[in-house]
Amino acid sequence: MLFSLALILFCGFMIGGILQKLKLPALLGMMITGIVLGPYVLNLIDPAILNISADLREIALIVILIRAGLSLDLKDLKKVGRPAILMCFVPATLELIGVILFAPLLLGLSYLEAALMGAVLAAVSPAVVVPRMLKLMEGGYGTGKGIPHLILAGASVDDIYVIVLFTSFIGMHQGRGFDALSLVKIPLSILLGLVLGVLTGLVMAWVFKKIHMRDTVKVLLLLGLSFLFLSLESAVSAYIPVSGLLAVMALGGAILKRNEILAKRISGKYSKIWVVAELILFVLVGASVDISYIGNAGLRTAGLIFAALLFRIAGVFLCLVKTKLNRKERIFTAIAYLPKATVQAAIGAIPLSLGIAAGNTILTVAVLAIMITAPIGAFGVDWTYRRLLKKEQP
Repeated sequence: MLFSLALILFCGFMIGGILQKLKLPALLGMMITGIVLGPYVLNLIDPAILNISADLREIALIVILIRAGLSLDLKDLKKVGRPAILMCFVPATLELIGVILFAPLLLGLSYLEAALMGAVLAAVSPAVVVPRMLKLMEGGYGTGKGIPHLILAGASVDDIYVIVLFTSFIGMHQGRGFDALSLVKIPLSILLGLVLGVLTGLVMAWVFKKIHMRDTVKVLLLLGLSFLFLSLESAVSAYIPVSGLLAVMALGGAILKRNEILAKRISGKYSKIWVVAELILFVLVGASVDISYIGNAGLRTAGLIFAALLFRIAGVFLCLVKTKLNRKERIFTAIAYLPKATVQAAIGAIPLSLGIAAGNTILTVAVLAIMITAPIGAFGVDWTYRRLLKKEQP
């Protein structure tokens, strides 16, 4: 295991650094590292690491969502208002509709199989989007109109919406029918996640004020609470829907509301942890990619992904109707909402494992979507934010 970790660290940072020198996103180098070292190419990553890959990726996601909460000021989010709510489900819904329309024509799937594929594809990747929006907030780009805050909020809820739809479509395929009540779980999961995170954050802000402890201890305590949120979500999911990841972000937001100075200090600690967490996240996402499926993907598969992205872009523009954002800012928002990675890596193989006839095709499209959209979205944000967004005082 130690040898595998050494390879992940050395190769990930080296290849990521080389791509940065070439003006490409470092995460692409990290994903390439995972693909090459992973079980489908050189097979140099210890199976013990691969067995806990999902947990390690979740921990990395927790780190960046706590940091997002510690930076997401509610006053800035209130500036955005209605579009932030629409961004949570409109772009994903339109992308899903695009896949349902085109997948039967291009890949010969049934409409139910196309819906399953659309639910896999429609989620945006917080792991790609969130750190870039935090960078923009720290630099003051687009903050005057709350653009990074809008994208942060939407990307955090978008995944919950899509995963609930995915679960419902799986149920339909297995003959259980579409559970309309499952749609009620979406707002309830969001609400309970926010309440859990806010209440815990307020309590922790009071504890930190009354009991002196090092910032490092505070960081570890917040991580422990975040782990409990995710564990609670799994434990009660059959009875009460609650979003553990939203609770994580709300936890940071409540601490920011109570003690801005403390929140900024802790956020600085998490930004250092993210350096390693990001590497592990994207290397392990890459390791989950079976490139043999990419070889089976023809032009029609790539065409389907790009057609679905056009529907997603249309959804973003629809959300921004009657807002103060100008044309350049709307284009940037659409670019930032393109990347896919973590959700596709997590659920792309589930239809295949359940014996669904189109499972292989769905996994192929999910893998290709990661390889196409993660670099395009990350590079697009990194290359355009200075050109398309107005810089405010950070």
